Amino acid sequence: MSRDNLPPAKPKLKAERHSSSPARKVCDLVPALLAWFAHGARDLPWRRTRDPYAIWVSEIMLQQTQVKTVIPYWERWMHALPEIRDLAEATPETIHKLWEGLGYYTRVRNLQKASRQIIANHNGQFPRDHEAILDLPGIGRYTAGAISSIAFNEPTPILDGNVIRVLTRLFGIATNPREKSTNEKLWRLAEQPVLQTHATKSESACSHLNQSLMELGAIVCTPKQPNCPQCPVQRHCTARRTGRVDQLPNLGARAPATARRFAAFVIERRGHFLVRQRPAGVVNAHLWEFPNMEISATSPDLKVIAKKELGLALAIVEKLCVIKHTITRYRITLEAWRAKIKSPLRKSARGITWLTPAELNNLAFTSAHRKILDKIAP
Repeated sequence: MSRDNLPPAKPKLKAERHSSSPARKVCDLVPALLAWFAHGARDLPWRRTRDPYAIWVSEIMLQQTQVKTVIPYWERWMHALPEIRDLAEATPETIHKLWEGLGYYTRVRNLQKASRQIIANHNGQFPRDHEAILDLPGIGRYTAGAISSIAFNEPTPILDGNVIRVLTRLFGIATNPREKSTNEKLWRLAEQPVLQTHATKSESACSHLNQSLMELGAIVCTPKQPNCPQCPVQRHCTARRTGRVDQLPNLGARAPATARRFAAFVIERRGHFLVRQRPAGVVNAHLWEFPNMEISATSPDLKVIAKKELGLALAIVEKLCVIKHTITRYRITLEAWRAKIKSPLRKSARGITWLTPAELNNLAFTSAHRKILDKIAP
């Protein structure tokens, strides 16, 4: 069939007139995001500096943690350890105490490992090279991109949970972002606007562009009840136009929650309490806690289990409190019991020691056990 004999083209649907290629959409997004960030961004303390050390600490603290929680921790940390060398030389007790309550304590140990690597390999100066940043312990692709762009205005992409949510909605990406092909597609999409911004030669455009994407996901394009009318790029959003905002990102089904139950024992002798430090290589390593053990959902004989699991012959006195908390997919119930020791401690009682309330308050406890300590030594 010749071109002259082709049937007339069908008129474009209304939705098609609003669509555009990813490249064109990216071009349209950049000025709107930068303008919005200039007047709509939150005034956060780490945004008042270009110090890569300060920005690095904030990014590590913000992993799995809300901004409002991080602010006082970051300010206290920067006051106590203002330079990389201060962190490298700090004692484990100091860094764990500064981190107490933030959780995911591997982060703080990796911070110190990385600071010592910077002292050894980079003369104490945080490296500007993106690959050198990636080589530091505890720093992955996202964190390296964030530090490079925010501190040094380098055109490195970022892709955290907030940016994933923004991009999947803007571009209508319905496949799971955790899948390798989708994840790489999102990284490419995240790279396009920052490369375009870098071409402007602005001293802060890459920093502000990446932060605008994170900020948009944090305060406007939120997981639930996003504020679409206030979004600076709403007219480019495929999910909004197609009514799929609440369906994206498609993260798949959550793993079912698992209930776990623990019993802890508060044992006092002449003004001293029995505590222990968690060993290296376990969850919450190096933090302090009261002697405790996992128990079944039924009502066990705590005295028998304490003798077997902890090597302690106890007389249970009374229940002190019940603390419920969540770690990843685990829903944990911690029962704290006042108890007395019926016989002398065995030497093999797993590093247990007696300390005064004043000594305990100077140590870093796990969050749940800190609540127990607050009950007995506020």
